[in-house]
Formats: sequence, C-alpha cells, structure tokens
Amino acid sequence: MPLDDIKISKAIIDRFYAKLLESLELDVAIVGAGPAGMTAAYYLGAAGKNVAVFERKLAPGGGMWGGGMMFNEIVVQDEGKDVLDELGVTSRPADEGYHTTDSVEAVSTICSKACQAGARIFNCISAVDVMITGGRVTGLVLNWTPVGLVNLHVDPLTIRAKFIIDGSGHPAEIASVIQNKGGLGLNTETGKIMGERPMDAEVGERMTVENTREICPGVFAAGMSCNAIFGAPRMGPVFGGMLLSGRKVAQLILEQLD
Repeated sequence: MPLDDIKISKAIIDRFYAKLLESLELDVAIVGAGPAGMTAAYYLGAAGKNVAVFERKLAPGGGMWGGGMMFNEIVVQDEGKDVLDELGVTSRPADEGYHTTDSVEAVSTICSKACQAGARIFNCISAVDVMITGGRVTGLVLNWTPVGLVNLHVDPLTIRAKFIIDGSGHPAEIASVIQNKGGLGLNTETGKIMGERPMDAEVGERMTVENTREICPGVFAAGMSCNAIFGAPRMGPVFGGMLLSGRKVAQLILEQLD
C-alpha cells in the first residue's frame, strides 16, 4: 500500500488532540518525567486514575539516563530493588545491600510501564505557572518548552487537576512558583523552600522518602524536589530513594482520592 503523507499527518494530529483533551481535567498532574515522576505515574495509572506527566525536555528520564558521570549504570539499595522487580527492570547484585541496573533499561522500562498502565506522558511541555482557587492549587499553566527557550510571547493553556506532583528535581519548579507568586506558605520549617544541601547519600536517600509529602494544599513533592524543598542533602547515582518516593507519593494521593 502506498503511503499518504496527509493521512500520516492526520493520524498524528487526531491522536495527539484526543490525548490532550483527555488530559484537560486530571486526577493527578505530574511535573517532571524523572524516575520518581514516572514511577508515581505507573502506580496511579495502574490504580485506574486519570494521570498525565508533563516533561519539559524531549526525552523522559531525568538524571537517570547518564548513570554516574555518564557511566550508564545506576545503583539501588535493597528497598529500591523491590520497585525494580515489580516493574520488570533487570538488576544484578553488586555488594551486600547494593544492586546495579543499566540506566537505559531502567528509564525505558519504567517509562513504558507507566504508559502501559494508562498514564500519558507529554514531552516538550513546561509547567510555567499554577492555578490557585480558594487557597488550593487546582491546575497547571502549560506552554511548549521551545516557546520559553526562544522567548516568544505566546499565551499558555491550562489544565485542571485534583492533585499535582512536583517531580521537577533539583529546581523544585512548582514549589518555586507557589512560593514566589502564589502567596501560599509551604509545609516546611520556614514556610519556604529551604534549599538543597551538599551530597550525603545516606541521609539524602532516607530524607527523599521521608520528605515525600504534601507541600501545600493540592501539591505533593516527589524525588529530588523533596530534598530541595525541605533542605536535605543531594545524593549521587543511587536511585532507590527516587523509586520509593514515586511509589509513596502515589500511595498518599490514592488514599485521598479513594
């Protein structure tokens, strides 16, 4: 059968249009398709929730792709391996309590599992603002990432969500917008973003999971944004805490949705 260029274009436009319309009113909107965000998307999608992930870059995966200094292997501890096993990611024992996995396999598998569970992942879209109604964050303001990169004056579109996850990593972008523009205090000791501390893998991994919680009405933090918001250390190419954070934030939101 000969290919028809217009039919190809129409198929892309029709399906993307339908996918976007299905995402205008969500149970959960996730900002950032890093390991925590995609893991959360998997568990929320598997629970039958209407969930979409908005990733500003072309490729999902966050910092997991590059492993440690572009050695594309990552480490997870025993607890994190449980999530890898559930998602079907191959891992190998490295030392007592430590396991390694190929970072490319990990990213591609988690992303695929999230999509197969029903989550929709939109790449090249940035969350540039939030909507606040009655003291609660109720949605996101979105625009194409290239619009911001070339500084075009193009108005954004909005989506509504019952809950939002800030999975934007080190910049904690949604928390920053809320702090700087929203007039809402954050659930931290200071009421503001406390800032990421220097590297300490032991404390950082533990605090990533402990700090996975609601930061203001309607918004939860997951992954590295947790440590930036609550003033905990960063950690290197060990990703168990990220996976556990993604699972935990999904469980916390499911408790409220259900």
